[in-house]
Amino acid sequence: MEKQWWKESVVYQIYPRSFLDSNDDGVGDLGGIIEKLDYIHDLGADVIWLCPIYDSPNADNGYDIRDYRTIMKEFGTMKDFDKLLSEAHRKNLKIVMDLVVNHTSDEHEYFQKSRQNPANLYRDYYIWKDGKNGSEPNNWGSAFGGSAWKYDNAVKQYYLHLFAEKQPDLNWENPEVRRSVYKMMAWWLEKGVDGFRMDVINAISKDQRFLDGDAALGQKYGSWGKYVNNGPRVHEFLREMNREVLSKYDIMTVGETSGITTDDALKYAGFDSHELNMVFQFEHVDLGSDENGKWNDRPISLHDLKEVVTRWQTKLNGKAWNSLFWGNHDQPRAVSRYGDDGKYREKSAKLLATLLFTLQGTPFVYQGEEIGMTNVPFDDISQFRDIETKNAYRDLIQKYPQNIEKVMRLIRARSRDNARTPMQWDDARNAGFSQGDPWIPVNPNYREINVKNNICDPDSVYHYYQAMIHLRKKYPALIYGTYSPFLEDHKQIFCYQRTLENQSLLILLNFSENTAEIRLPEEIAAEGGKLLISNCRFPKNEFLAGTMVFQPYDGNVYLMN
Repeated sequence: MEKQWWKESVVYQIYPRSFLDSNDDGVGDLGGIIEKLDYIHDLGADVIWLCPIYDSPNADNGYDIRDYRTIMKEFGTMKDFDKLLSEAHRKNLKIVMDLVVNHTSDEHEYFQKSRQNPANLYRDYYIWKDGKNGSEPNNWGSAFGGSAWKYDNAVKQYYLHLFAEKQPDLNWENPEVRRSVYKMMAWWLEKGVDGFRMDVINAISKDQRFLDGDAALGQKYGSWGKYVNNGPRVHEFLREMNREVLSKYDIMTVGETSGITTDDALKYAGFDSHELNMVFQFEHVDLGSDENGKWNDRPISLHDLKEVVTRWQTKLNGKAWNSLFWGNHDQPRAVSRYGDDGKYREKSAKLLATLLFTLQGTPFVYQGEEIGMTNVPFDDISQFRDIETKNAYRDLIQKYPQNIEKVMRLIRARSRDNARTPMQWDDARNAGFSQGDPWIPVNPNYREINVKNNICDPDSVYHYYQAMIHLRKKYPALIYGTYSPFLEDHKQIFCYQRTLENQSLLILLNFSENTAEIRLPEEIAAEGGKLLISNCRFPKNEFLAGTMVFQPYDGNVYLMN
């Protein structure tokens, strides 16, 4: 397998609005990121992925871009960004930008011109349609609730917005749109950025028939998934993007691609695809979905989690590269979703880190994950800021009008705001995030869970992340080795081996709050192995044996003899 720097890197994702506020206006900024570059470097990360920092009216917290070549005023100036880039590079940290080109803000210059005159060349930069039978062009529903079409009185037509009303979709069928996007991308790459994370990139090609989507019984709006995700020309567009821009630079590219299979991933990120380095898939994130979609608090089945991980590890091996993540700015906190954020918070957070850093792929760490930050106990909808959450609350209240407690429980479990509360730096006012009033409330557990406490405690989640990153870089088998699962039917234990040439490591993880007893396959037990790292303070299983007992949330990595 060809070695690449982006395969060997660890990425640290920053949500700038909530990372650190350097001017005490309640909003995180570029100055705050510059202050903490040493923190990220000391953790062991190699790359910083910045969520959008471009000029935006913030209908969707920066994912509605008004000007791709200007920095959002709340975050600073282009001079601040240039300083961040140079300081990061001086510390051997790379910067990956968030590329949002499925849609713009409705305040973008192109959309404003698109609305003005049917004959101007910008009209075809977006997707405008006449209504049908006095209603929308089709029944597609917005990902944030309601219709995906908005009637514009000035134009006397509907425009498509797969997300918020203020996020009109660009028309990628228009070659001028594509050329404009490529020119903007090259502008940032010439500035020196080290790659792009590409927002909803598999949605840029729409089926031009614009047929109605499938709708659940009694539902007005249908899904656009099969007509948009992995659309008819998406690979043509991405190969063109690669040819015109990406292939000219030594960069990292990762696409956000919901609803894809392993076969799809081979098309987007296959070593011979000439499109992207890797993609984010969401099968493990979507586990447990029910009639309310993601809005539930059902526990995740370890059997299902193992099946997803194993399928992606084996199907892509030698053909494409995985991206590895538990959380991001769109997900609840990892330890609350996949671990135990109560009694076993620290231990289960370490367990999740063990799995993250011992699979094949590039690991992504979301800010605060490395100290075990948890979901937020908001008790009123007024405390939330996320447009998706507010719309879901409105819909769920209509469904369960007599059960506000249930609605709040579901919202708390899965809201994107769980990941967006301020980074918890210390136990001072506002968790050390800002002296001003934060744009979103701080999680009240910040006095216990914060960076200062983690750094002072040698047995903390932070120090375990440091150790796991070091271990991953020390043993090439953890990066490039093959993946072989064992004990696949065990209800508590996740067990697999990573092997590269003469180097082999065995990973044993107890994903439960109960003691687990296992009997290793004879060929593994006979080979034997010595403990390299454990999330237990006083590990008992220092050597592999035929029969072993693991305490709740134990996680061990062994170097095989």
